[in-house]
Parts: sequence; structure tokens; C-alpha cells
Amino acid sequence: MADDSSVLPSPTEITSLADSSVFDSKVTETSKENLCLAPTSNVDEEMPQVEARVIMVQDAGKQEDLLKAVQEIKVPCVKMDSMEEFESLDSPEFENVFVVTDFQNSVFNDLYKADCRIVGPPVILNCAQRGEALPFACRPLYCTSMLNLVLCFTGFRKKEELVKLVTLVHHMGGVIRKECNSKVTHLVANCTQGEKFRVAVSLGTPIMRPEWIYKAWERRNEQCFCAAVDDFRNEFKVPPFQDCILSFLGFSDEEKHSMEEMTEMQGGSYLPVGDERCTHLIVEENTVKDLPFEPSKKLFVVKQEWFWGSIQMDARAGETMYLYEKANTPELKKSVSLLSLSTPNSNRKRRRLKETLAQLSRETDLSPFPPRKRPSAEHSLSIGSLLDISNTPESSIHYGETPKSCAKSSRSSTPVPPKQSARWQVAKELYQTESNYVNILATIIQLFQVPLEEEGQRGGPILAPEEIKTIFGSIPDIFDVHMKIKDDLEDLIVNWDESRSIGDIFLKYSKDLVKTYPPFVNFFEMSKEMIIKCEKQKPRFHAFLKINQAKPECGRQSLVELLIRPVQRLPSVALLLNDLKKHTADENPDKSTLEKAIGSLKEVMTHINEDKRKTEAQKQIFDVVYEVDGCPANLLSSHRSLVQRVETVSLGEHPCDRGEQVTLFLFNDCLEIARKRHKVIGTFRSPHDRARPPASLKHIHLMPLSQIKKVLDIRETEDCHNAFALLVRPPTEQANVLLSFQMTSEELPKESWLKMLCRHVANTICKADAENLMYVADPESFEVNTKDMDSTLSRASRAIKKTSKKVTRAFSFSKTPKRALRLALSSSHSSEGRSPPSSGKLAVSRLSSTSSLAGIPSPSLVSLPSFFERRSHTLSRSTTHLI
Repeated sequence: MADDSSVLPSPTEITSLADSSVFDSKVTETSKENLCLAPTSNVDEEMPQVEARVIMVQDAGKQEDLLKAVQEIKVPCVKMDSMEEFESLDSPEFENVFVVTDFQNSVFNDLYKADCRIVGPPVILNCAQRGEALPFACRPLYCTSMLNLVLCFTGFRKKEELVKLVTLVHHMGGVIRKECNSKVTHLVANCTQGEKFRVAVSLGTPIMRPEWIYKAWERRNEQCFCAAVDDFRNEFKVPPFQDCILSFLGFSDEEKHSMEEMTEMQGGSYLPVGDERCTHLIVEENTVKDLPFEPSKKLFVVKQEWFWGSIQMDARAGETMYLYEKANTPELKKSVSLLSLSTPNSNRKRRRLKETLAQLSRETDLSPFPPRKRPSAEHSLSIGSLLDISNTPESSIHYGETPKSCAKSSRSSTPVPPKQSARWQVAKELYQTESNYVNILATIIQLFQVPLEEEGQRGGPILAPEEIKTIFGSIPDIFDVHMKIKDDLEDLIVNWDESRSIGDIFLKYSKDLVKTYPPFVNFFEMSKEMIIKCEKQKPRFHAFLKINQAKPECGRQSLVELLIRPVQRLPSVALLLNDLKKHTADENPDKSTLEKAIGSLKEVMTHINEDKRKTEAQKQIFDVVYEVDGCPANLLSSHRSLVQRVETVSLGEHPCDRGEQVTLFLFNDCLEIARKRHKVIGTFRSPHDRARPPASLKHIHLMPLSQIKKVLDIRETEDCHNAFALLVRPPTEQANVLLSFQMTSEELPKESWLKMLCRHVANTICKADAENLMYVADPESFEVNTKDMDSTLSRASRAIKKTSKKVTRAFSFSKTPKRALRLALSSSHSSEGRSPPSSGKLAVSRLSSTSSLAGIPSPSLVSLPSFFERRSHTLSRSTTHLI
């Protein structure tokens, strides 16, 4: 490629190509003093007075509008038809200004060689219209459409073309600079290579095609036309992918098709991966670990951020900042297969399994935003410490000043109560979710709103102010309120006492919540539509969203997914406060205060989105209630909606016996677990129950999604197919519970189901990184397998176990009426002649032996709490304490 057109021309063309900025500025400074076109008073009496005079050359003298304009300027005017009259008009008493309509005829050339001052008709007309004096120009000036513009050229091989362009720029009042620096307003590029191009991109200087100058010259006779106006200039800007041939690796078909369309819109072209003509290979770095071929030296292998960054900047970004690099070390594996329990020693297996679950539990409470660095050992606390569940906005990146400070440091240490009560556990969860929510609001403001509102954006504003206002609404106000709530909750957790009031905190800010939430939530659909509209119509905004969505701060969530958090937050807080109230003693003053706080939140929610509740979603919930026998009534809620139904088989001892058919109902904030109902012979039914078919499922447990700490994706092996597990920890328990299932429905892929589950768990606990909730695990690590699940022997074994359990329930103290029990004891006494105490002991012994026949499972490898060992009627009663 040729040099950046900085070679100077021959002496005959020096006036056209030389850097004219210094010369033009010096002449301009002295023009008003010594060469003013209007009459001026003499400073030096000895200097003769020079009066300006306009000479209308040939056709210019025949235009009435020009003659009238000269009269308005109030300078003498004469006409000249040919160069023969030139000498007669030359006089030391006048400073002649020649008005020429054609800058390419022989008369113009003769006047130019004679070093005369020449202007075009638009200069006269504009000065008359504005009431200004004629501008001084050291070169022929036809119009002022490029006045105050400083141009630099790069990439031109033909000097003739460059001379022509420079001449036209001078005729329109522009200035040429040899070097590209901060004073250059526009770079005219014939290619996208070279140092000047890179400098212009880094400075944010608009990069123009040569056609911009030619088209501006075509409009030279238009009054008040300016070549720098956005509507005209944007037509001729060098597109980001000019001279680029792109290929895409690792993207889905839909995304690849979208990026190929965007490539053509931005001036580039695309070819399949591996084509030698490609200049760039765009790699999805999160999915591609190895390149399918060895790239050539001329091929740029870059991350997708280069693609979207170029579109956002409206200029081709430097490739060196976005080069794709293959990792030298294996990626940090989150699979718990590294903790494989392969030892034959069962005690060691149990111990390692406990350690594995404990590790997953500790990693569960990480911040939704990746920390800048790992906390030092001297500040680290135990598992139950506040730092394990607290999240500080300091970890989010600051892109500018938010309406109020987005960063306040948490306490470095937190005293933990000697015994963690259920009330403290729920309060801790409330603080954790509030801290996560504040961080997400800070990310929305810092990562999206502030950059969009910044002045002097590269390539101009991405969105108009009214569009930004429609999208973000009252998010800054919501952030300010919750920042205060978070600080108050943090102070309460740090200085914990059972008598301290949590309800007072929400009552304190209830008016602020009523003020800030309805304007945003009620117009959320409008915000969503504005985002979709702008993303389709404005490629730079689409690229802006793509770049930020890929950042870890967003957890790969879109702006719409982040903005829905305020819509979901208040119902979640109301649920937690209700749970807190159930774990608060009646004599505690906070009991009544929490009731008032819950009422105030309900009052806020009555103002929000009431007319937008979906009837269909409510109908689905009623269908679940009718289908599941013993389903808790509190499942019915106006904010709750059914997301997915999945048919599974239990692989462990919890939540029911291995091999039992279990149906999982995923709602947006909870998970209903129900098993297939066993046929009961001789059960009494009321006449009302006969009106509808009996429920096909039996309620086991209604679990808030916040209790799910990890979702385990069990690897596919010969003995394990379509299996997954949930690591659960209820707030009232200190141990972890492992629930394992095998999916039996083929309509929904396991991968889609697990991603969906993780997404809603993350939404519930206000975390952005839903992906970190999922771990890939080897089946041997947790002794999960699906072997012989469908065999005849296995089905027979499960049937025997069910039958024996029914027998156990038939002789259970909790199920047998007292009257029948007394009859049984008295009958035993009369027949055997033993004393009542002995009879009682015998009854207990028989019941114990019956229990052993029922096949009560032996203790699990992990110490599972009695929470899941209670009977279903007890679970139903305790569900209200967990939601």
C-alpha cells in the first residue's frame, strides 16, 4: 500500500497540496487589519487608503440577485466581460474581488495565475443575507460549505485525484493538514489501513469517503449548506467493515445469520470459515476452545467484542485489543467430578460427600458480580458469616457518576449469633437478596444508563434523551431508596438482636416505594418496546447492548431481563417478610410491625400492574391446585405464574422413595414437588369430591427457589441417563439435602430445563450470574444412577416397599384411632394374661418390627435433616414456614 498521501507535489501544485493551516491562520489574523474589504481608517497617515471593489466577471454581471446582494454589502461594483479589460481595472486605489461563476473556465485560470482574489456567487449571497462583510481567503473561494473544517487525507495512490480533492476543499473554505491530530475535524480515507486511520479512530474523528467532497461540491450553489451536518455527512462515512471479509465461528445459526446481515449493512462481506480470502475470523470465545485450522498471518482472529465494538464506535476498531487467544491452561472446572468418591471405604465416601455438598453450599452465596480479587485470609469468616452472603457494589465497574454514590463498603466482619435462629436465617437471606438487588440496579445505571447519557460519544449520541428516559424511567430513584434499605439491613445484621425491628425499616421507606415503583413498573412494557424498537432501528445501540451483555457484570442477561427485576422485587420482599413474621415470636414487638410492613408493601403493589395480570397464568395455577392433593393454599398468588411442568422419577431417598414418579411444577419463585398418587382401597369420599375426578398427584413439598443452592447436571454414562440433582438447604436447617431425579419426558431437553430452572432461581435471589448456579457432576460423585429403574425386579421391589409402608401406616399411632388401639391392647391382655404395661411394650415392639418390614431407608451418605423425613401432612403444615 502506498504511503498516507503525505508526499508533497511539484512546485506548480504547492499551493494546493501543502499544509495550509498555518498560512491560512496568519493571513486571517492580518486580514481584518490590513486587507479589510470595507473602508477603514488609516493608522498610519502616510499609507494610502485602499477601498474594496467587487468585479462581476462575465455571467456574474448578468445575475440580478448578485447585483442586488452587492448593493446590500455597500461596496463599489463593476463588470468585466473578458481578460482584455483586466489591466484597465487594475488600480492601486482598489482592492479588487472578482466574482466568477465557473471555477474551471479560462478566465478563472488567468485570474488565478495573476494572484487575484476570487470568490463565487454563494459567498456574495450569504454575506448579504447575514449582513456580514466578505470573508478574506488566500485562495479562490467559491462557497463556505466547508468553512472551519480541517481535513486530512490518507490512502490515495493517484496524485491527480488527491490534487483535485484538495482543490475542491479549498474552494469550499476548508483547510488541509498533513498530519492527523486532534485539530483535524475529518479524515478523508481511501482505505482502512495506515497510521492516520488508526489515529482518527482513537481520537473519534469522523472518517469520510472521497465521495463526501464530490457531493458537497455538487451542492455548492445551495445557500447556507454545510457539508458537516450529520444528515449529509453520515451518508459518506467510511463503514466499520469496509475492505473487510468476515467469517464467524461458534455462533448459533440464528445469531450468525444476524451478524452476517449486520456485516453487509456496515459495508463488509462474509465467507465461510476457512476461506483464504477472509480478513477476519470472529470467534465466540465462550464456546470455542480450539480453532478448526491454523490461521494464516494475514488473518485477524478476534473476539466477538471487536465486531460489536466496531459497530458501536461506527469505525473499525483496532484488532490488537481483541485478539482471540487459546487458553494455555485448562479452564477452571466447576464439575464436582474432581471430588470423585472412588474409594471403596464407605465411611470415606460419606465424609467426602459431605465435604462436596458443603463446598457447593459455600460457593452458592457468592456475589452476582465477580469480585475484583479474592478476600484476604485475615478478613475471611466462617460459612455463616455475613461476608459469605453479602455483596458490595464495589465489585461493579464504575463508568461514571450515578445519581448518588453506588459504592459503599460493607463491614469487614460480622458477629454471628451463637445459635443461628430461624429468624436470623431469614433476615440474613433478606439482606443478601437486597444487596444483590442493589448491585444489579447499580449495574443498570453504570453499565447502561450513564454511558448512554454521556456527552461527546464516539460517532454521536447512541440514543436520544427522550428514548433514554423512556427506557430507564425512575431506576435511579429506585436505586437510591434500596441503597438506604440495604444500609439499614446491614446495620441490623451486624448488630443483630432478636428484638430489633426489621419491619420498621420498610415502614420507614414505604412512601418512597409508593412514589418510585408505580411510574417504572406500570410503564415497563413501554420501556421494553422502546428497547426492542431502538435495537432494530439503530445498529449502534444493538452493538452497545451486545457488548455489555457479554460482560460478567450482566451475567449474560439482556437489558430487558435486568430491567424486569424491579417488577419482581417487591413481591419477593413481601414473601420474605411474611416468612420472617412466621419465625418471630408472638411476644416480639416486631411481629406487629412486620404485619404493618407487609401491608404497606401490598399497598404499593396495588398501585402496580393491577390491570396487567394475566388470567391464563392464574388459571394454570388453579389447575395445579386441583391436580395435586393437599396442595398448599398459599400457592395461589397474584404475582405467581407457572413456568414449566416436568415429569421425573426419584433417584434417591428424598423427597420420596427411589423409583417413585415425581412431577415438578416450576413457578417463577417456587417449586411444587408432587408424586404420583397411590391407589387407596376403601377410602371414604365426600359427595363433593365426586363432582370432579380425584387428584392424580399427592403434594410432597412446596419449595421456595431461594432454597435451591446448586443445580447439578449429572453427566451421561452407561448407568446414568437424563439425570439431575438439586442441592437444597431450608432456612431452618443447618445441613444440606440432595434431591436427585431422572427426567422421563422427552419433549423438553434436560439442558433447557436446567437452564430455565437456574434462571428463575437467580431471579428469585436477585443474582445476575445464573450460570454459576449450575455444576456438572459425575454420577459416581453422588452415587446417582438410573440402572435397572425400568426392570421388572425393580418395579416389584418398589411395589413391596409401598405395600409395607401402607401396613406401617395402618398400625401407626398417628394414624390409628385411640379407640381401636385400646381395643387392640385389651384384646392382647385378655388372651395372653399379661399386665397392661407389658402389653404396651409388646405393641411397641410389634410396631417396631413392622417398621423394619416397611423398609425404612438407612441413613444417607449425608446427614439429611428430618425436614424431609416427616410425613406428608407435616410437610404440608410446615410449608407455610418456608415460603
